[in-house]
Amino acid sequence: MSALFNGLKAAQKLQAANPKLLQHVAKRMASWNKDYKPAPIPKDEKACEAAAKKYYLLPEEYRPYADNGLGYGDYPDLGKSLGIESKDPYYPYDFPEHKRNLHETFHADIDLYGEDRYSQPEQPRFTKSQYWLSFLGVMTGCFVLYYWLEDYRMYRPVAAKQYPGDGKKHYTFERE
Repeated sequence: MSALFNGLKAAQKLQAANPKLLQHVAKRMASWNKDYKPAPIPKDEKACEAAAKKYYLLPEEYRPYADNGLGYGDYPDLGKSLGIESKDPYYPYDFPEHKRNLHETFHADIDLYGEDRYSQPEQPRFTKSQYWLSFLGVMTGCFVLYYWLEDYRMYRPVAAKQYPGDGKKHYTFERE
């Protein structure tokens, strides 16, 4: 609690020494969001080229999102991209902890495509029908073996319990 009061006292001293300082800090913090706001959707070819240059894309690669009210503006529609875990882990990235290079355009839903998040999977190795046929083949093989070997069951061999002196009582539970 004393640290909070000490911080407030330090802020008051800074405000008294330089009255414009806190106003400047508040103004800088308030301008953060508008700096990252996308521009309006480009209408002509020149605006499209400028937006492509802004996002470090070739003009033929650049395609903005449709104006559907989500507010993406001139941000490029990168389509369905593969997740970050699908990228080569041994490539010398500029930022290896994020597997990305400098000026690489993010996907608009980058928060969904991290290594610990959902990924657009690569194409499966086999088709669904191949998976289904292999499952049925294994199950059919198991049932065929079960019915074919039903008559040849194996049990643990157990003989009758043997006591020394057959027919003789060695102990009783009655009281004497």
